[in-house]
This record gives sequence, structure tokens and C-alpha cells, in this order.
Amino acid sequence: MTDTNREWLLAERPTGEPDLDCFELRETDVPVPAPGELLVRTRFLSVDPYMRGRMRDAESYAEPWAVGDPLKGGIVGEVIESEHDAYDPGDLVTGEGRWADYATLDADDVAPVDPTVADPEAYLGVLGMPGRTAYFGLLEVGEPKPGDTVVVSGAAGAVGSVVGQIAKRAGCRVVGFAGSDEKTTWLTDELGFDAAINYEATDDYRDALDEAAPDGVDVYFDNVGGPITDAVFTELNLDARVAVCGQIAHYNEEETPTGPRKLPGLIPVRARVQGLLVSDFATRFGEAGERLGRWVASGDLEHRETVVEGLERAPDAFLGLFAGDNVGKQVVRVAAADEE
Repeated sequence: MTDTNREWLLAERPTGEPDLDCFELRETDVPVPAPGELLVRTRFLSVDPYMRGRMRDAESYAEPWAVGDPLKGGIVGEVIESEHDAYDPGDLVTGEGRWADYATLDADDVAPVDPTVADPEAYLGVLGMPGRTAYFGLLEVGEPKPGDTVVVSGAAGAVGSVVGQIAKRAGCRVVGFAGSDEKTTWLTDELGFDAAINYEATDDYRDALDEAAPDGVDVYFDNVGGPITDAVFTELNLDARVAVCGQIAHYNEEETPTGPRKLPGLIPVRARVQGLLVSDFATRFGEAGERLGRWVASGDLEHRETVVEGLERAPDAFLGLFAGDNVGKQVVRVAAADEE
């Protein structure tokens, strides 16, 4: 272990789409764990679209970062020093840490990582926050029933790809929107989606939906917002359920455009639109983890991680989310397992 630690700070608040000027890499000393804490060497670091909201100086469901603050997110790491009886050096854990080589974590706030179930990076995706979001967002908010048509925007991302597969397990017809032919092929050929729409190559989303979902839409899981959501709202069936998970199409806008007014269309179909935060289901995370882990271990739930190499490229990995660079979960490999 070296005596030097690298960590990323928020250098300035972005206006519109962030760029590399918003990030600063600083060298510090390796932190020392206090009683009850673990010193963890980061193996994998998560970057997620919600982090864009934490760059704003505005109240939201996630506390904003101040300029000069270290950036934080989900990590998987190896315990180097332990000041808690539950963990020993060499254990793998996951929790929220800094974008850094090393971090101190409260041992009560981490969970063990079992590499016999899945590769460690999967604990930041299908077996982490995105997987839990998909699980509770679809099953508790979307309430799918056998025979329903489920439409997912951002379907090739970390959340959407899990949503679609769980919907198939529930006996639904599943249609996904994604941004390339590579992604739509992955959805249909490997994940079992019934149809997928490349929104970058489609001029009329309503026509595409009419073909992919001829019986209308019973459940819409929205990760994107924007024109895709405008189109889906016109295809909602009686008693449809809409789970609003994210709005990545608007995250970099300084002023959100009004767009078409869709609320009157909800009246005749009596559709329900509900926002969701996975933290609302925190007391049931164990349930989600057990079921998702079982499905992954058996091969019934496929997953993919797009891995960007090196802590120094963490900002590139984050910015790549808004360019659609990732298939599945976007993660940064900070240190390899055998790296000293």
C-alpha cells in the first residue's frame, strides 16, 4: 500500500452538460480508519446519472455537492485495515465511498461481496442500487400482470435492462427503447425483450410503438423523459401504470422545455403516474438482494458492465453516460485484484 491517495473533487458547477473542467484530481494522504470503520482499497467505482443532480446548487432527493467537495458514489473494494469485528483484511465489501484509491467506510454501512455469485463489479449494477431500483420500481410501482405490455426507456442501461428481464419473468410482453443497433440487438437476442426500438434511427416514436406494442402500453418504466415519454403517454391503456425513475433527457438542461401537455390524456384511461426512489424500500433491500442474487447465480438474469480503466478516467466514464457510451452498467476499474 502506498502513502498517497488520489481523489476527485467537484471543481466547478456545470452549466448545461458537464465537461472535464468540472473535475479536479487531488493527491492526499491515505486515510486512517477510526473505531468501527474500514480502510477500503477501491476496486470498482460506480458512475450514475443521478450524480448530475448533485452537481447543482439546488435541493433534491440527493444532497448536492459543494464546490471543492470530494465526489462520492457506490464502490466495491478490498478491506485493507479493519476496526470492526465483522470484517477482516482481504474481505470484499460494497458501500458508498469517495471517487478515490482508498476510502474509510463505516462498517455498519457496507455489505459483503460474494464473488462466487457474480463478479465484484456486478454489485454496483444488477446486485446493487440499479438492480434494486429495477426490482422495486417494476414490481411495486409498475405492478405488472401476465399478458401486460411493458415499455422501458433507457432499456439498455443498468436499471432498464434489469426491468425488462424481470417483466419477462412476470409473463409480460416487453418493448425497450435504446440508442443504437448494438443495444437493441442485445435487448432482443440476449435479454429476451420481445421488441426494441432504436430511438436514434426512428423518426416517429408513435409509429414505432404501434408496431412494437400493437395492444397498447400497460406499464411504462421511464428512465429518460422527453419525446419518448410524450409518445408513450399517447399509447397508455386503461389503468396503465407509469413508474418515473429518471429523466436523463433533461438532466443537463438549465430550463426544462414544456413540451406537449399530456396530463389530460391520463383522464380517460385512468392511468397512474408515480415517481420512485429506491431508498423508500431500504427495509426490504435484503429481499431484493436475495432474489436478484439467486436469479444471477442461476443464469436467469443476464447483466453486462461497461468497464472504464483507471481512476484518472472516472470523469470520462461519467460524461459517457450522457453520450450513451455504456451498455448495461458503467463502472470504473480503479485497481485490479492482483495489483499491489
